[in-house]
Amino acid sequence: MKTKVLMVCLGNICRSPLAEGILKSKINDDRIFVDSAGTAGYHIGNPPDKRSIAVAREHGLDIASQKCRKFSKNDFDAFDHIYVMDKSNLVDVLSLATHENEEKKVKLLLDELDLPYNEVPDPYYGGSDGFENVYQMIDLACEAIAKKIK
Repeated sequence: MKTKVLMVCLGNICRSPLAEGILKSKINDDRIFVDSAGTAGYHIGNPPDKRSIAVAREHGLDIASQKCRKFSKNDFDAFDHIYVMDKSNLVDVLSLATHENEEKKVKLLLDELDLPYNEVPDPYYGGSDGFENVYQMIDLACEAIAKKIK
């Protein structure tokens, strides 16, 4: 049976598509399924932000074919691990949980690392440097996750 991991941010166009692509590059997809979603439905059906696609491409990853979708209550049943990018999205996802087993699946992505901060900042309103910075944070966390769930 495959382990299923969901990456979640606000719009599913910047951080969570990167997290999906990065984690996929580090795991055996015969054993682990990775997807991403957003807590808001602003961009349903759209590809990731061009800047996320570009920074992924600079690191040898192609995330251009991903399509944005909104997180749903059904994701609690469909996924074993749900990683959110920041505390706002953590609150939004946990607000949909109906029992403790669902809540236990949800955690901040950067909690997988021992850092003085635990949120991946939203790079949407910044420049390309922000996307590179976010890529590096997510890459470190995904490395830890890949080792943990192999």
